[in-house]
Amino acid sequence: MTSITDKLSELDELLSEAKGIAWDNCHKVYILMDNQEVEQMRKYEYDPLITSDEMTPAEMLGTVLKWYNDSCGLRFIEATSTGKDGTEFYTLMGQFEDDEEEDDE
Repeated sequence: MTSITDKLSELDELLSEAKGIAWDNCHKVYILMDNQEVEQMRKYEYDPLITSDEMTPAEMLGTVLKWYNDSCGLRFIEATSTGKDGTEFYTLMGQFEDDEEEDDE
């Protein structure tokens, strides 16, 4: 089973180029790879929405990890970028990817 710690180097690499991060305060954590995606999240009224002008990549990493840990069981992390046909999604941590099986005892 994959855990978020298994993805830290990939997450760190994405955040070094990201233009922002956003969270829906429930389970959707997004890494925004271009300014168009930042603007789209503004239109969707995501709050918190933090740009790379406001935080360093290291600060964004800490924030994304906190959001992920504070999210409900449906949590995921996706990077988004603007492609020729609209938003493209790259799933870094899928829903239930890091769930541990519960012991019924």
